[in-house]
Amino acid sequence: MYFGLSEEQVFFQDNVKKFLTDNASIEEIRKIANGEGDELQKEIFQGIVNLGINTLLVPEEYGGLGVGLLHAVAISQALGNGVGPIPFSGSYVMAPIALNLAGSDDQKSKYLSKIATNEVRFGIGLSEFVGAREDAGIEISNGKASGRALFVADAENADHIILSNKAGVMFVIDSSTSGVELNKLTTVDKTRAFHEVILKNVDCDILEKSEKDIELAKKVVDAGRIILAADTLGASESMIEKAVAYSKERKQFNRTIGSFQAVKHMCAEMASELEPCYALVWQAAHSFDNDSVEESRLLACMAKSHLSEVGKEISKKSTEVHGGMGFTDLLGLHYWFKRIGLNRQLLGAPELVREEAAEIQGFNQ
Repeated sequence: MYFGLSEEQVFFQDNVKKFLTDNASIEEIRKIANGEGDELQKEIFQGIVNLGINTLLVPEEYGGLGVGLLHAVAISQALGNGVGPIPFSGSYVMAPIALNLAGSDDQKSKYLSKIATNEVRFGIGLSEFVGAREDAGIEISNGKASGRALFVADAENADHIILSNKAGVMFVIDSSTSGVELNKLTTVDKTRAFHEVILKNVDCDILEKSEKDIELAKKVVDAGRIILAADTLGASESMIEKAVAYSKERKQFNRTIGSFQAVKHMCAEMASELEPCYALVWQAAHSFDNDSVEESRLLACMAKSHLSEVGKEISKKSTEVHGGMGFTDLLGLHYWFKRIGLNRQLLGAPELVREEAAEIQGFNQ
């Protein structure tokens, strides 16, 4: 039995990879990371959107393709591979899933159809549900929201933002309305933007079904974790490729360093550690759409926690293979390194996610 990506999924993935190869070289990524490539970033974003990523998870009845999460995983792998400097996990994965799962018919019609036509963009922040900090949190009263949310994804240039309180009640706010303050957070990853959102008695459109079922917010978090794992998978794949290519070119003592046993072992270890991760992430995405809540959540936790650890090791070893060059801005390897590092912490660090997996299996009783 063959288990892998379909021809259609590979087609989507290859198109995104090719576009990033042609339009987002390391020099262009460096400009964007340094804040000098706003127009360039817009062009890259528009080019990727033209490939149809905004329609993937929007149901057909609202003008989208209505495909499963595995298609989005294929795209996320490609974006991680090319350190794509565009919004994706929040705007085009978690947001449409949240709206489709928890929104009323009117809310779905209002928002999902506009995502499919690219009339609106969404940001999303569920960190207050996953694990709010002591000085953060959101309160909802009489259709008004007040509080503070951290690590809101894809909020930059977003028309609407989906947030949640600790109880898993998700709601939509208009990012341009009075009482909304967006502050860009400084993170190690300069290829993506994350914000702090402060709300002061802001009108909110509560996603009705989330008020009655906390499992819906958990399901959205599961999707986000799988997508982050896929992004790390793609970034790790790229770091291995770069390490192998460098080991074939760099010479020491009149020999390519790839001929040294120590370097061979490092490259082989990276490849052997990553290979099983493809099936793990793909199975988690397939399970998300087809299996029971408990089974799909367990696989999402496993994918996120395991890829966080494997990605950390690969980013370390790949940098070591490059020697001193690996730490320079000239080479640009640090963009993948830092992306993997931030993915590790978003929506729960490995320790937190493994604890959730233990609870699902009853190991903590």
